[in-house]
Order: sequence, then C-alpha cells, then structure tokens
Amino acid sequence: MMSTYVKETGNSYLHRTLFSMMERLRGFITLVGSISALAFDTLRVVFTHRLAFGEVIKQFVQIGNKSFFIVALIAFFTGLVIALQLAVGLGRFGLKLYVGTIVGLSIFRELGPVLTSIMVAARVGSGIAAELGSMVVTEQVLAIEAMGANPVQKLVVPRVIAATIATPLLTIMANIIGVTGGMVITVMEAGVTPRFYIDQISKALIVDDFLSGVIKATFFGFFVAIISCYQGLSTRGGTEGVGRQTTKAVVYSSIAIFVSDFFLTKLILYF
Repeated sequence: MMSTYVKETGNSYLHRTLFSMMERLRGFITLVGSISALAFDTLRVVFTHRLAFGEVIKQFVQIGNKSFFIVALIAFFTGLVIALQLAVGLGRFGLKLYVGTIVGLSIFRELGPVLTSIMVAARVGSGIAAELGSMVVTEQVLAIEAMGANPVQKLVVPRVIAATIATPLLTIMANIIGVTGGMVITVMEAGVTPRFYIDQISKALIVDDFLSGVIKATFFGFFVAIISCYQGLSTRGGTEGVGRQTTKAVVYSSIAIFVSDFFLTKLILYF
C-alpha cells in the first residue's frame, strides 16, 4: 500500500507540474498575442488617424529629459570599464594599441543600443505604465471612451512614436559618450594620443556598424513603449495593481530587448 500511495502521490505531483507549465505557456501566448494586437492597432491608427503632434513632441521632450543624464552616465562608465578590461586583457599579448578599435565596435554595434534601451525601459517604460495604470484606476480611460475618443490614438500612439524616435537618438549620444570614456582609459593605459584613438575608431568603423545599432535601438524603443502601454492599460486592482504592472513593464521590456537583440542582429548581418 505504501508503494501505491507513493506512486499516486508522484503522479499527482507530475500532473500538477504539467498543468502549471501549460497554464504558464497559455498565459505567455495570451500576453504575446495581446501585446501584438495592441501593436498592430497602434500602427493602424498611425496611418489612418490624424496625429497629435503637440502630444508627440511633449512625450518626446519628457523622454529626453528623463533619460538623458542616466543614459550619459551609464554610457561613460561603460566605455571606461570596457577600455580598462581590454587594456589589461590585450596587454598580455602586446595588443593594447587595438583597444580603441574593439571599444568602438562593441559600443556602436551592441552595448550602446542595448544599455540605452534598458535605461529607457527602467526610466521611461515604468513611468508610462504607472501613468496609464493610474488613469485606468481613476477611470480616466473610461471617460475618454465615453466621449467617443480612441484611447489608443490619445494615449498610446504619442508615447510609442516619441519613444521610437527618442531611443535611437539617445543611442547615438550614448555611443559618442561611451567612446569618449573609452578614450580616457586608453590614453592613460595604452599610452596613445587622443588623435591616434580617434583615427583608430574612424578607420575601423563603417556605416553598417553605426546603422546596426541605430536600427536595433529604433525597434527596442518601439518594444519598450508598446509593452509599457499595454501593461498600463491592463492595470487591475487599484494602486497595488499599478505597482505590479509597472514592475512587469520593466521586466518584460528588458526580456524583449535581449531576445529581439539576437534576432535583429542575425537579420542585420544576413542583409
């Protein structure tokens, strides 16, 4: 009887585990489908409705003000750390002169757009989710619908357009600041002149390296904005729900950035 009990207990645990996995998979598919539906609806509204340029500019300025300092700080110290690590690593093989080349390539192609987008998700995405979530809780979104207006047109489109434009611009700024930070360490550790460092990067980088990061940052900005808007508009449960949705917005946006980074990189390299 003991063996029968153990067997039944084991089967029950296996069934619960499989059921839990299926529920999570179904929830994930539903989430992706809902966000995709909002994304398609947003694109449809962009091309079929009149844009509120004033609101777009307002959101663009807010994104820039919220993100500029933190993106610049992260980019500068990222350049310092990369250059320092490369100076130590390449110094073992007498290749310190190539630090500038690797710093430029790594920042322009990968670290610049990814880190900038992560900071935008943390600073701006969370704000979008919290703002829209608060509007849902206080029934302002219902009021917009009651007046016959489209919440997607009024609330989502300006934020998505602003984030999609602002993120690549912030990335360009981060690239320049990151390379400048790398120059500080390279000049100190490798004993080269700033002119040599700049010439090294200008000769190593091509247009594709610059465009690769900018294109990825554009997609990242769109993903961050659409995910944050969805989480904000999906808020339930009062102020506690606003906190939960804000956290989800940052987490899901970060995951989307890293996952899409691989596929976008593969696609860009293919073409």
